[in-house]
Amino acid sequence: MLLTREPNPNEIKAEKVYQQMGLSDEEFALVEKILGRTPNYTETGLFSVMWSEHCSYKNSKPVLKKFPITGERVLQGPGEGAGIVDIGDNQAVVFKIESHNHPSAIEPYQGAATGVGGIIRDVFSMGARPIAMLNSLRFGELDSARVRYLFKEVVAGIAGYGNCIGIPTVGGEIQFDPCYEGNPLVNAMCVGLIDHKDIKKGQAHGEGNTVMYVGAKTGRDGIHGATFASEELTEQSSEDRPAVQVGDPFMEKLLLEACLELIQSDALVGIQDMGAAGLVSSSAEMASKAGMGIEMNLDLVPQRETGMTPYEMMLSESQERMLIVVKKGREQEIVDLFKKYDLDAVSIGKVTSDKQLRLLHNGEIVADVPADALAEDAPVYHKPSKEPGYFAEFQVMENEIPQVEDLKETLLNLLSQPTIASKEWVYEQYDHMVRTNTVVSPGSDAAVVRIRGTRKALAMTTDCNSRYVYLDPEMGGKIAVAEAARNIVCSGAEPLAITDNLNFGNPEKPEVFWQIEKAADGMSEACRVLETPVIGGNVSLYNETSGTAIYPTPVVGMVGLVTDLDHITTQNFKNSGDLIYLVGETKDEFGGSELQKLLNGKVFGRAPELNVKIEKERQNKVLAAIRAGVVESAHDLSEGGLGVALAECLFADNQLGAEVSITGNAVSALFSETQSRFLLTVKKENQTELERLVDAKLIGEVTDTATLQVSGDNGFVFEASVNELKAAWKGAIPCLLKSRD
Repeated sequence: MLLTREPNPNEIKAEKVYQQMGLSDEEFALVEKILGRTPNYTETGLFSVMWSEHCSYKNSKPVLKKFPITGERVLQGPGEGAGIVDIGDNQAVVFKIESHNHPSAIEPYQGAATGVGGIIRDVFSMGARPIAMLNSLRFGELDSARVRYLFKEVVAGIAGYGNCIGIPTVGGEIQFDPCYEGNPLVNAMCVGLIDHKDIKKGQAHGEGNTVMYVGAKTGRDGIHGATFASEELTEQSSEDRPAVQVGDPFMEKLLLEACLELIQSDALVGIQDMGAAGLVSSSAEMASKAGMGIEMNLDLVPQRETGMTPYEMMLSESQERMLIVVKKGREQEIVDLFKKYDLDAVSIGKVTSDKQLRLLHNGEIVADVPADALAEDAPVYHKPSKEPGYFAEFQVMENEIPQVEDLKETLLNLLSQPTIASKEWVYEQYDHMVRTNTVVSPGSDAAVVRIRGTRKALAMTTDCNSRYVYLDPEMGGKIAVAEAARNIVCSGAEPLAITDNLNFGNPEKPEVFWQIEKAADGMSEACRVLETPVIGGNVSLYNETSGTAIYPTPVVGMVGLVTDLDHITTQNFKNSGDLIYLVGETKDEFGGSELQKLLNGKVFGRAPELNVKIEKERQNKVLAAIRAGVVESAHDLSEGGLGVALAECLFADNQLGAEVSITGNAVSALFSETQSRFLLTVKKENQTELERLVDAKLIGEVTDTATLQVSGDNGFVFEASVNELKAAWKGAIPCLLKSRD
């Protein structure tokens, strides 16, 4: 634990207090070189949080440079609170994904809740109104009492914050695997809508302009949260519970509305969320991005606790706070605006031209450091990379077809695997209809939210199969982007861009850094070919517990544009008599599959292959067919393969069934997880047009029997009622949660 009193510079150096803050010997020496002296306690704290991986990306910056970040539609790429993409008519979509993994492992409710609050602020700090929330979650297996506790509390935290603030949670994904037992992943994504004229940035321009603090008061919660997020979790991590912030969604709702009103004022120069590293990151980054400095009097910072030190005020990660810069002389307008919302708006400093971050307290200068040194010029490391031994071993394995005795029983077992099973227990706790713009709710390939006053809509999804990334990081990285794009296309939308959350283990281990590099290579290639640039994101490293890393999990958040509401498509079969088509050939690919894990309890071998150019061609053709009005339903094939996809298309309570004919080995035909495949249905009168537009194979017909009947080359394979399939799928997670508590 850090000292309770503030040591002097000599003690900081002699007793290596800086190491407790997260600085290495080399980094502390660099701070001394930059300042020309030994830093005091507050200054050491500033550098420790700003040079943490969570804030500086010091280990990941070389990898992030691989990503394509520009495109015809990109209005704002990485570097601001959130990325922005043009959607026509002088409108744009703003979106970002971020993690709150370590806080959620220690205090799951508040960790998840404040993760939601933080990502919402990133979006409205750009001037956008948040319109939707998504998430991507990872947990250990539900046979663990600890995992069940984390799962329930994380979901409750997401629901508690999102529902109260009035932003619909419309989609997401959840996977379960033993590697996340001690280190769950909680990634939150927010999507907002903005007019081009309202776009704002977090920059402190204009010497003499006023720096104002707006929102909730500062407390001692969240101090050193950024450093906490840049370390491995251990048995002692519970001692860091004070590093987890406490959120107030009602306060955030007021702050949101006040800031959106503020955006319309020409008095506003810049605005930024006080997120990770709180007041130090917002002030240093706003100054550095503008090539300016900031001077602040900490005596003026609104505080909800007595006797707070400069160190505590600067490093606090108390929630629902923003830092803004306004034109000199216009301060009272801002005070009056925020007063309407019963929020603090206090002038605490000014913009300077000397590029310094200078802090005053009790009439004395308590910190005076270059803003660039904290932000833009933080150290960058090129970590060693080494291919792990398991990779070569897996690559030479043959794609063997698993032995399955009972195909029907296997399908039922797959449907009841928590990663595949219905997530209704989760999303029924979320208000996904608030604001009444949600057109496609959770449970389909992608969520769809309409844009009022237009014929347009936005489709959105989060995706990543971390088992594939573990087996082959480069191929798995491609697949993560491609699957997200398939989900967007299946909803009737054109993929626009991605935001990513790179969740990995300790980058100081060469084998982990190799995973990061290779996953970025695969993602970058897929983004270039699929024309979905990376407009922002988050890096979450050190996701390890007692030295054991999670699977590499580069989550992809993607948004697409539906150009006409008539194009919106869902996965459910629609009409008896419709024809069922499979797009894409099926290979004997089971590495990392749900079937492999079901039968073996682990994953191994080669991940499925993906040709990104073929993927792009098929997506273009399927989207063209949807826009031509010939597709009734569309669903991508992912976990569990064709068998699971067919079952999922029958779960709409419309009493439909399907008769399907498969060819070749039945296990591969039903359960292989070969990529770049779609399941489409069309009316019989559109059969010729569908076959003209898409290279697809007719495999069956929708029936009115509420039964799935599958036949093979040699005749009957199996038959299952939709009711028994749905019971296995829908009851799995509630059953696991109830039966063990």
